[in-house]
Amino acid sequence: MGGSNREPETMISAGIDIGTSTTKLIISRFSLMNVAGTTHVPKIEIVDKEVLYKSPIFRTPLTNPSTINVVEIEKIVRSEYAKAGIVASQIATGAVIITGETATKQNASEMLHYLSGEVGDFLVATAGPDLEGIIAAKGSGAYDYSSRSGKVIANIDIGGGTANIAVYKDKVLLGTCTLHIGGRLIEFHEGKVNSISPPVQKLLTEQNVLLHVGDNPESRNIKFVTDFMAESLGRILKNDVQEKDEVLLLGHHPNWHEKIDTLVFSGGISECMYNHEPDKGQKSNYDDIGVQLAKALQRNEALQSYSWLEPIETVRATVLGAGTQTTEISGATIQVASDELPLKNIPVYNYAFRENLQTGLENFEIAVKNAIDIYDAAREGQNFALYISELPYMGFRDIQKLAAAIIQVMEQRPDPDQPIVLILQTDHAKVLGQTLIAMQVRQSVICIDQITVEHGDYMDIGRALESGVVPVVVKTLTFHSS
Repeated sequence: MGGSNREPETMISAGIDIGTSTTKLIISRFSLMNVAGTTHVPKIEIVDKEVLYKSPIFRTPLTNPSTINVVEIEKIVRSEYAKAGIVASQIATGAVIITGETATKQNASEMLHYLSGEVGDFLVATAGPDLEGIIAAKGSGAYDYSSRSGKVIANIDIGGGTANIAVYKDKVLLGTCTLHIGGRLIEFHEGKVNSISPPVQKLLTEQNVLLHVGDNPESRNIKFVTDFMAESLGRILKNDVQEKDEVLLLGHHPNWHEKIDTLVFSGGISECMYNHEPDKGQKSNYDDIGVQLAKALQRNEALQSYSWLEPIETVRATVLGAGTQTTEISGATIQVASDELPLKNIPVYNYAFRENLQTGLENFEIAVKNAIDIYDAAREGQNFALYISELPYMGFRDIQKLAAAIIQVMEQRPDPDQPIVLILQTDHAKVLGQTLIAMQVRQSVICIDQITVEHGDYMDIGRALESGVVPVVVKTLTFHSS
């Protein structure tokens, strides 16, 4: 697809979600098209997303409670690829994410990078609790609904180990919060309590409630736990965190300020409420408090005081979001050194020129030193992407001045041989990239535009597509405020 050709190009995306309880995979096909007018700069966008294949839901294989079984995970992925009729080399983008308590397993990072290399050129998003909630809200439909309705929507994705809240209004993220609320926090085996997670054990101790391994799953003290979780969730959604709720908080307090109108529940607990999956019996196989927790949420008066919206996806919300919602497309007029791609986990440093090129250039070197201090404090050679924003109108001589300054400051990096990675807020990527090359910069240049990033984001840049654009996954790890 050339810049002015309006024939669509397609690319294959994969999403793999390895969660506390379950592992799922989804294969999608994106259609790209130039949506700009014939006399305008080409603007390639994803105009259609088609889900080609959804895997069954597998129980996440573990070697022991603290180790993911990498061999079994890889078997699942390769087997599902075969069923979907694709090979790893066809996958241009997507995300493999490790969510919930699985992310704390001792080999989680090793497995993530192994999988991203072995089963496709994945753009990898390691989902911390905030990012997991954001992705789930997009997969559940809450994100889109926040735009159509004008209401403040809280998506609450509850899986085996955590509840990840993401609050949106008109597709703007207002805040996030993560709680120790999940189905597998108490597990059963052969009709008895088999394990109690540390957060729940602490909750029981603080509340002077006794529950032991070997107790009956029908124990009223299990009901106490699930009711407490529902009540605590109700207080937290109202930003009314009490001392007794602190035991369930994982990380920061709720950080949104607007009143929530509507709740959307996604994740495995939501499946216990809505039964979207055809295999209705599988939830009972998990032998945990999931069903009881779902009932506690449904009968809780504080939660019922909100309007509820049924999600378009329940247990698959995160994997759907990972497979279809994480990818952006760069501008078509870019300059990239193809042999350097894909690049993964590049932190973004924003330098704003504030519409004044001369003043901006005077402070440029200090800014880049600051970026090095932040992202490569140990001087180990961690590269970063420089996001250049708020540039004034520039003529060719201005572009040359900027390019000369970039060449100079990039030599200050501890490993100056690394590619120079630039993201332009304006459509200057091609002219700036080509100017750098014409000035015989010795490093490779990756210079892209039409991507929305913020200071502190991490990004992955995929291989160039036929249309000359590159897929980009931006991992926003911070929250926004309205």
